[in-house]
Amino acid sequence: MTTPNLECTLSAPATARVGESVEVLFQLTNRSAQALWVLKWQTPLEGILGTVFQVTRDGTEVEYQGRMVKRAAPSASSYEAIAPGATVENRVEVTQSYDFKKPGTYRITFRDELMDVATRQEDVPRLNGDYKSTPVKCAPVDVTLTAR
Repeated sequence: MTTPNLECTLSAPATARVGESVEVLFQLTNRSAQALWVLKWQTPLEGILGTVFQVTRDGTEVEYQGRMVKRAAPSASSYEAIAPGATVENRVEVTQSYDFKKPGTYRITFRDELMDVATRQEDVPRLNGDYKSTPVKCAPVDVTLTAR
């Protein structure tokens, strides 16, 4: 089996004002020659339902304040199919899950691992939680918040 070759990109506005929403665009591109099935859980592809990002303000960690979800086993619809060369993406609004109330430079980093990636459709969903986690590098983005 080939190792899945996925490329991750984050983008966000360089500046915003305190009190404005800050949207982060998460993109995942399949650089493999085969289709891949990625479990959306714990990624921005499903929104922010846990600590999918590490956020710091001027080097100090900003605690996650959003929803945490408890789940049953994943279904096939919990996975996103990504064709060879294709990109899937989702925009998420981070100020509802992290405290962006003070001016400063916020660094937003994806946690660098996908919970489960399958190379064959018949392998999803995985039985008994037999996930194949896959590291993925994603450069952080910085957003500078200015006073109103």
